[in-house]
Amino acid sequence: MITLSIIKADTGGFVGHSSVHPDMLAAAQDALATAVGDHLLVDAQVASCGDDISLIMTHEHGADAEPIHSFAWDTFLRTTEIAKRLGLYGAGQDLLSDAFSGNLRGMGPGYAELEFTERPSEPIICFLADKTEPGAWNLPLYKMFADPFNTAGLVIDANMHAGFRFEVYDLHEEKKIWFDCPADLYEMLMYIGAPARYVIHSVQSKTLGEQAAATSTQRLSLIAGKYVGKDDPVMIVRAQSGLPAVGEVLEPFAFPHTVAGCMRGSHHAPMMPVSIGQAHPARFDGPPRVTALGFQVRDGKLIGPRDMFDDPSFDRARSKANEVMDYMRRHGPFEPHRLPLEDLEYTTMRLLEERLAPRWEPMAPASLPVPAK
Repeated sequence: MITLSIIKADTGGFVGHSSVHPDMLAAAQDALATAVGDHLLVDAQVASCGDDISLIMTHEHGADAEPIHSFAWDTFLRTTEIAKRLGLYGAGQDLLSDAFSGNLRGMGPGYAELEFTERPSEPIICFLADKTEPGAWNLPLYKMFADPFNTAGLVIDANMHAGFRFEVYDLHEEKKIWFDCPADLYEMLMYIGAPARYVIHSVQSKTLGEQAAATSTQRLSLIAGKYVGKDDPVMIVRAQSGLPAVGEVLEPFAFPHTVAGCMRGSHHAPMMPVSIGQAHPARFDGPPRVTALGFQVRDGKLIGPRDMFDDPSFDRARSKANEVMDYMRRHGPFEPHRLPLEDLEYTTMRLLEERLAPRWEPMAPASLPVPAK
């Protein structure tokens, strides 16, 4: 079996939070090439979206493998040193621990991993996002694997007609649940419609008995106890031959749905599907960006990528995202542009509550009505 791992981290922004410096990408690519030469990895490529470096790797070690995660950690330390030397913004901000300890869980970097046996043709789309949180994948995954208005194969493909199983994480309580769709569809929507807390971690085909999608679910603020940057999630989706077609996998992003993130991770804004060359948020640290890198995997080799959003069919989604951004920005510091108070727990809101607590005083009791004579 082959494991495809995407491990990402923000180890320094160029300029501000907008992009990754070319020297950092070159260092990461050199590290990947060495790891392939040493047979730690079968194949690997480096990519970026916004200020995050993504290591896209195939290997035979399985998920949560210590040698793979340790290699990624060391690579991010190397890019952090470059960021410090160049005076880049937030150097090493996603590295929340002083030393590696077995795997990356709880250490800051995000990762999505999917283990599978290659089919005769194995098309895979790697989605990279910036300036948003893991729950941003909830709506697209629902549409890909549960909405027949998006995915015609759910109706007309015999291998998809039975539906899919969704693994959903509760990030606050650190619990998980499986929803069997379409039977559990309404129950699942009740939860995944609250993407700040409940996120889809994986999707499995009931007919094929194989995993079809995997996401990163790490929440930096929940790990660090404060706001240290947005989570900038990644996602892996397999396509075709009993799974949604490539066009069905991409179709949800023709609608620039609203996600949490943008400036200081504290605002709602539309997710804009962009080509690799446009994956550099600027306006108000946004709009949040998503890129789609298409690969054919053959004998573990990554044939690609093909820039799937570099296509005029997504121009209207980009235009709509800019229109929605105009509308949301007009709200300034008011909801619904700004996140609700319960989602601002790890920003300055907590400090303000502590500082202003002595100034709050009880309201005077309401005057009793005067009895009529």
